[in-house]
Amino acid sequence: MNIKSLLIGSAAALTAASGAQGADAVVAAAEAEPVEFVRVCDAYGAGYLYIPGTETCFRISGYLRYDISVGDALGMTALDRRDYRGTLATGVPPTGDDLDYHDTWNKRMRFALRTHTASETELGTLRTYTETRFQWDTNNNTTQILQMDDQRDKGFGAWAQNDDVTLNFAYIELGGLRIGKDETAFRTFLGYAGNVINDDKIEPEGYDTTLISYTFTAGSGISAIISLEQGNEWWTIDSYTPHVVVGAKWAQGWGSIGVVGGYDANMEEYAIKARADLNVTDEFSLFVMGGWQSQGGYDYYQDNFYASWAGDWIGWVGGTYQFNKQTSFNAQVSYDQAKQMAVAANVAYELVPGLVITPEVLYVRDTVEIPDGIDDDVWGGILRFQRSF
Repeated sequence: MNIKSLLIGSAAALTAASGAQGADAVVAAAEAEPVEFVRVCDAYGAGYLYIPGTETCFRISGYLRYDISVGDALGMTALDRRDYRGTLATGVPPTGDDLDYHDTWNKRMRFALRTHTASETELGTLRTYTETRFQWDTNNNTTQILQMDDQRDKGFGAWAQNDDVTLNFAYIELGGLRIGKDETAFRTFLGYAGNVINDDKIEPEGYDTTLISYTFTAGSGISAIISLEQGNEWWTIDSYTPHVVVGAKWAQGWGSIGVVGGYDANMEEYAIKARADLNVTDEFSLFVMGGWQSQGGYDYYQDNFYASWAGDWIGWVGGTYQFNKQTSFNAQVSYDQAKQMAVAANVAYELVPGLVITPEVLYVRDTVEIPDGIDDDVWGGILRFQRSF
């Protein structure tokens, strides 16, 4: 056997051995899992996506808002911290005729997170909506102060801190039926008073509630609502009888007119609002709204969940002028029977898409005709930065 024959035989043996080992090690490759990409859902507006594996669409939205407020109407007062210098270490309260308070900023930072879902069913569109707020605020600390054995009612004043997380909206809708946490239909059905920030200075209460409501929508812009509500805090229902709201509205290209009534089951009193909106031109719109309650005596101030103004009646008038796509001017005047008055005006400017800057001026007149009235004129201002997404 020569060298050439030996090499050829060795190569053949190695090839056979390799083939045998390869045959023993054959493993079937696993099939790759199919990848389901997130699909755009355009049936309910911009920003919706399909939840993978379902026909339900979802959307996440919200805003970040920074408010800077000043003045007697919107600012804060705070204890001069030097008055208490060393108190924490010694435990001895300060001496002197009185404590000093300074005017200061009122600042607030809010993050509002919203979720939306929607899908079609044989009974109509099934929707959900939530809004949760996380907030850093300048609250008013009401801790009583001891000074020379005299308990003071005033606290430290401005006290910057985190607020509690709040669930402002969380409801389910099926067709015209709505169930869950909302704001009362007495406010939402006709719309909030105006496009100013401080639209409720003389009607501050009556917002949050759980409810079961049904909105009927007919042709030609006609709609109607009935809402059974629980109220909140002092205005929470005290029996199985709910607060009740009913309303009707007609909306067209020129504007809308509507009326809504609310019955407070605790006090067995009611309130009514009527409103008209007019689109004068494409740029200019006006609204006028009036309210009346069944018991407006000042001894019953803010007893009625649906009427936190003073006296029998209240009125609002306001408008918006759209200078261009980025800039609008908004103004509102409100006045009630107790001669309370609030005037607010602002300019809302969209600096870049999604970022709006709004400076607003506010004038408020209180009267002594209602409990704790101060019969004084106060001014204030607020600068708001809001990034919506």
